[in-house]
Order: sequence, then C-alpha cells, then structure tokens
Amino acid sequence: MTMAITTTSERAVVLILASDPEFAREIAAHWPEGPEPHSAAPEFIVLDRAFSRQVKAGNYDLAIADASSAGEGKNKSRNQDRRQTLSHSLKKGLQQSLAAAGKPSIVIHSSPSGGFCNLHGNIIALRRAPGIWAAMAGLIGREILCRQQAEARAREAEAAFIAAQAEATLGRYMVEMRANVNNALTTVLGNAELLVHEPGLPASVRVQADTIRNMALRLHEIFQRFSSIEKELTLTVAASESHRNAVQAAAGR
Repeated sequence: MTMAITTTSERAVVLILASDPEFAREIAAHWPEGPEPHSAAPEFIVLDRAFSRQVKAGNYDLAIADASSAGEGKNKSRNQDRRQTLSHSLKKGLQQSLAAAGKPSIVIHSSPSGGFCNLHGNIIALRRAPGIWAAMAGLIGREILCRQQAEARAREAEAAFIAAQAEATLGRYMVEMRANVNNALTTVLGNAELLVHEPGLPASVRVQADTIRNMALRLHEIFQRFSSIEKELTLTVAASESHRNAVQAAAGR
C-alpha cells in the first residue's frame, strides 16, 4: 500500500507522523514565523505513524515523526525500562521508513541515550526535552525548508544561466557571421536578378530564379532585424550599466 499525499497549495508541505493528536498540535503551534514579512507557514498533513512504512518520497518536503513514548497510555508509562524500549523501537522503525523515503526528516524520541540532537543521513533525531522540543523541531524544520527553497532557486538560476549562455553564444556567432552572410546573400540576389532579366530564359527557370531572389530578400530583411536587435540590446545594457553606476555612486556618498 502506498499513501497518496495530495496538496492544495504551493506552500511547503510538512508531513507529521504521530498517533497522538497533541503531537501535531504542538508542532503547528510552535512553528516559527518566516524571516520575511507575511511568509506563509507550511501546509501540515497528519498521518498516523502506523502508516510510516507505506510513506514514499512523494508530495511532501519534510517529515516530522513521533517516536516518543509520550501519550502511549498509563499502563505503558508505569515502567521506565519498558518505556525506553518502546521509544527505541519506534525510533528505529520510523528512521528506517523515512530513510527509505529519502526526504529530510525529524524524528522526535524520548530515549535518554544518544544525545539531544543527532544527524543520521537525511534524518535528525531530536530528544523530546520537556518545554522546548516542539520549538526546536519547528526551528530546525524551518531551516531545512529554507535551505530546500534556496537550493531550488539556485538550480533554477543555474538552468536559466546555462540557457542564456547558449543563446548568447548563438547571438554572438550570428553577429560575427552577419557580414559573411550578407555578402553571400548579395551574391545570390545579384545572380538571381540577372537570371530573372535574362532574355529567352524558359518560363520555369525564370519562376525559380524569381523565387530565389525573393527568398534572398527575405533573408536580408531578417538579418537587418538582427542588426536592429543588436543595437537595442547595446542601448539597454548601456542604460543598465549607467543606472547601476549611479546607484553605487549614490550609496557611496
């Protein structure tokens, strides 16, 4: 069985795996505001942790899972050793499932061993320290989402830069070859004109020569347009450079 996770917005999606409803409420209540004004909080999707083995790397950006023994019931909380064994088992099972999904995850556990916060691959194991665990999970989660967004923007910028480089290379090549192409077109156009006006030329050949002349004229117009675009771009770049220099001069005062 594969859990189908659907979203209704373009916000970051945080998947909460917990059997205790209070766990999800604590995470949502302590989620910090973004560094930018009016930044949108992520969309929280809550699933019972019993479905953790069916969670696949899908439409979520971060998973926060409850592997603590809190909320397991009074009978289970009476024995400390049993509680620690339960937390360790839950932590191990959730970590295995989330590692297989391959998305960044935070696993909240109640085991006293192993330190307060540890990194295991793409999983952060955070001990459920009273009073601060939810806020810590929110801070770490927000930083993970911010890093994901920054990396996504960097990839988009890199792709745009590569595409712009390819276009710029093609543009430079066309500008450099413009004179050679114009010379070739002039030769083709001149010979086509001579053929069109050649006395006694068969009608079929005259039609073909006229087609060659017209196509040569069209190509000439296209390259003239390239020249116009080149001038426009040169003026735009010059204006941008002038504006940047003016801004830098004003900032230096």
